[in-house]
Amino acid sequence: MNKSTIVAVATPPGKGGVGIVRLSGDKACNIGETLTQTSLKPRYATFTPFINPEDNSLLDEGIALYFKGPNSFTGEDVVELQGHGGPVILDLLVKACIAQGAELAKPGEFSERAFLNDKIDLTQAEAIADLIDSASEQAAKNAIQSLQGTFSKTINQLVKDVTALRVFIEAAIDFPEEEIDFITESNVLGQVTDLHKQVTAILQEAKQGQLLQEGANLVITGKPNAGKSSLLNALAGQDIAIVTAVAGTTRDSLRENLIIEGIPVHITDTAGLRESNDIVEREGIKRAEKALKTADAVLLVIDSNDPEAEGYFPENTLLQDKPLIRVFNKIDESGLSVHQIQEQHHTDIYLSAKTLEGLTELRQLIAENVGKQQQSSRFSARRRHIDALERAKVSLNHGLHQLKAFGAAELLAEDLKDCQQHLSSITGQFSADDLLGEIFSSFCIGK
Repeated sequence: MNKSTIVAVATPPGKGGVGIVRLSGDKACNIGETLTQTSLKPRYATFTPFINPEDNSLLDEGIALYFKGPNSFTGEDVVELQGHGGPVILDLLVKACIAQGAELAKPGEFSERAFLNDKIDLTQAEAIADLIDSASEQAAKNAIQSLQGTFSKTINQLVKDVTALRVFIEAAIDFPEEEIDFITESNVLGQVTDLHKQVTAILQEAKQGQLLQEGANLVITGKPNAGKSSLLNALAGQDIAIVTAVAGTTRDSLRENLIIEGIPVHITDTAGLRESNDIVEREGIKRAEKALKTADAVLLVIDSNDPEAEGYFPENTLLQDKPLIRVFNKIDESGLSVHQIQEQHHTDIYLSAKTLEGLTELRQLIAENVGKQQQSSRFSARRRHIDALERAKVSLNHGLHQLKAFGAAELLAEDLKDCQQHLSSITGQFSADDLLGEIFSSFCIGK
């Protein structure tokens, strides 16, 4: 680990009432005292001038805070210089710190040091960034829970249970003279089944946490002049897209980030899907198809006045295997009423983007189709957490098969080892010594 003292501005770029320069490392206190020309007492706020030691000129004045390691965020000595929030002033303070031996911190280096010094684990470090990037109230609440260790404690308990079962199985394999059917006597099958259920439940909750944090991609598509841009404007509550009676007005894909039923939804309004000789419109259609490839759900907008509306499906394979909502728009013109029809592979909803009739029902449908559940997650999650949990589940699936089909304890032990490693990668706490520690503390192997 790099033992240098690092420095960086801890407040956002731009002007503000207060700006903070943060130092972390062995030289932090010495540099802080040099710039303040006073003795800093741990965990006390000191109002002081900030002096440039090169020429004794006054840089600013404010509050200096000193946190002596390991009782700090990074686990190292930390000093914060809280002055006025002008970018020039903060830059001068950073330069003065660098002149005294500090190095400019890399992105995320303070959180990285907190992790390396065992102040937080990986999920808590990621939760800091998730909290800052939260796009909704629920996402912020989930990030706070992860920062407080809710996700970590859940994973750590699961790792503990997996490790305990693995220790038991490997010990039984190493001591066959006991002559017990340990699989039956200890209900190993039941324990593995229970672990599988727990991983499945946590995986489902993590997917919900990821959805609330990262959001979903929703693509609006359909024939030209069906009201796609009008629908985007209605969902956004403002005029974002140009709306005219001329078919093909939307040439390029227009993106907007909205919160729908508490979920961040990244909506893309695309060019109408049709054959065209217009080179610009053809490029727009190509971009629409590109957006469909990454869509989590699709709104297929259809003019309810169209005689062929009921049977309309574009011949596009990109719409297959994606949650699809057919939106029959312009019921204010066709005289139809707001209603929904649940089909086998899609849902139909009749509404008016112009009068906003049926918009509340559409919002609920969108939330359901991108994966919102009735019970929200207790923590934030990321794609790597989902991947690790899915791999852990695969390992348990394989272990269950080996146990049921062949009674293969050795193979089950290997699957539990893989499961343990996948789960431990979430918090970043796995090492080969973990299992040894458990074995030596649980069994008298050397007797």
